[in-house]
Amino acid sequence: MGTWALDLGTTNTGIAQWDDEMGRPRLVDLPAICRDRAGREPLEAPRLVPSAVDLLDRPGLLDRVGRWPPLERRVFLGRRARIGRPALDRNYGVAHSSFVPTFKPALATESLRPLARIGRAEVTAREAAHAFLRELLREVKRATGRRPRDVVVTSPVTAFETYRAEVQAILRRLGVRRVRFVDEPVAAALGYGLSLTEDRTVLVVDIGGGTMHVVVVRLSPQGSLSGQATVLAKRGRELGGNAVDGWVLADLCREIGRPLEDSPDDESTRLWRRLMLAEACRVKEAVFFDESAEFLFTPPGASREARGRPGSGFLPFTRARLTRVLEENGFLRSLTVSLDEVLEQARVGAGTIDDVLLVGGSTLLPGVYPLLEQRFERRRLRAWQPFEAVAYGAAAFAADRMAARDFIVHDYAFVTHDVTTGAAQHTVVIPRGTRFPTPAGFWKRQLVPTCSLGVEETTFKLLICEISRGDGRDRRFVWDAAGDLHKVGGTTGDAQVVVPLNEAAPTLGYLDPPHSPRDRRPRLEISFAVNAERWLVATVQDLLTRRELMSNEPVVRLL
Repeated sequence: MGTWALDLGTTNTGIAQWDDEMGRPRLVDLPAICRDRAGREPLEAPRLVPSAVDLLDRPGLLDRVGRWPPLERRVFLGRRARIGRPALDRNYGVAHSSFVPTFKPALATESLRPLARIGRAEVTAREAAHAFLRELLREVKRATGRRPRDVVVTSPVTAFETYRAEVQAILRRLGVRRVRFVDEPVAAALGYGLSLTEDRTVLVVDIGGGTMHVVVVRLSPQGSLSGQATVLAKRGRELGGNAVDGWVLADLCREIGRPLEDSPDDESTRLWRRLMLAEACRVKEAVFFDESAEFLFTPPGASREARGRPGSGFLPFTRARLTRVLEENGFLRSLTVSLDEVLEQARVGAGTIDDVLLVGGSTLLPGVYPLLEQRFERRRLRAWQPFEAVAYGAAAFAADRMAARDFIVHDYAFVTHDVTTGAAQHTVVIPRGTRFPTPAGFWKRQLVPTCSLGVEETTFKLLICEISRGDGRDRRFVWDAAGDLHKVGGTTGDAQVVVPLNEAAPTLGYLDPPHSPRDRRPRLEISFAVNAERWLVATVQDLLTRRELMSNEPVVRLL
């Protein structure tokens, strides 16, 4: 438990460790600064820390003494700034010059660029990052009783070496004795449970608040040990959730006849826009799961509480409208172009991609998952923890837990129907958590053909379904057959989401002679297993004729 993993993000930051008792990574709980201490946020990332910093404009004596480098390396005395949720809360209704909503993009390219101001003194990206990391480590020490001295940091494969040098120098100044880096695609792969015991060609789709990155990487056992991925191709665009918030706000303002100014000059208008963008972000995220939400519009110059002022009020906003806004502004078209370009640059086809990893909250936008599912097939997509995967993988890397961990993620079942009520019944044949390959005949039963229409059965059909479930400890995102997003598990998620997989080809054999509906004796023996390529394979024997209708034949590929 001595090594910590840090996923320093543009919008949110996570710090994680490997839990030996549970045998899996976990995020460190920092309720004082995380996004939502109650854990009920729509996007289910409550334990992440917003990458925002608001520097103290009137530090006390203890705060100033605590900045002395020799002392800072040994003890956290006083503080430098508010970070995370407190920083956002303080700047929600006002525009403090000491506030830095994000610093990572500037740190990666222009570390000396001024991002804020305290009095007449400018605050650079480097200073903002230093203040954020200091307060983050200070909070870790306060919450856990241990000060991080050994840290693994995730790094974008698109970043220059100067970024790693900046982060390493800051952490060393904060008393971290050992700093290692792991490329984000390697961390994401480990976080999603991929084993890196053989070469894999992986597509990473990372859409966050400010950018859309599409990267094709080659992951190898040797490279993963050093935390490095071989980049075959990459494409990046300045397009993410923040741009979508602007589109939503502009669309709503057009509806009420208040077009937005491109670059407002006065401070009050800029503040109003920031408040309205926050509201646009809220309704955007709400319709990820619900069909509609209400946008609270406040006229320029009024406070958020002035709901009775003329011009203020609630505006309806729907998922269909968000989909239209994305279409009109070319969001999915930009993603498609990026995919085309990166595959062409890497000289690989869609069929040669082994896994598609979804990272970043904006991958939950309507249409993103269906687009990728259509292009790469559902079985290759890993998308259930876009916020935590990188931090979890870094924790696995930090703890040297990189052995083969491939397992089946969801339950897989076949469907039958109750003869009296007609209600669907699901018989699980491969439970989630099953490691593969399984022994032959992993699940075996004798079945009676249903003869559901009351006539002789000539065709043996089984519909195989993927069942996504969750519990209090395991919240995740899943998409149904229509491409709509759901949460499963926890206190607010669905109990389960069922997706049929082989509706187009459910036939597993033909019965000759046909089976009579009056014959209730078992007619078929069927067994299921999972092979090394993650295929669900079936063997079917006709007990009446002793013929084998299928022999270890692939049915569907599992996730």
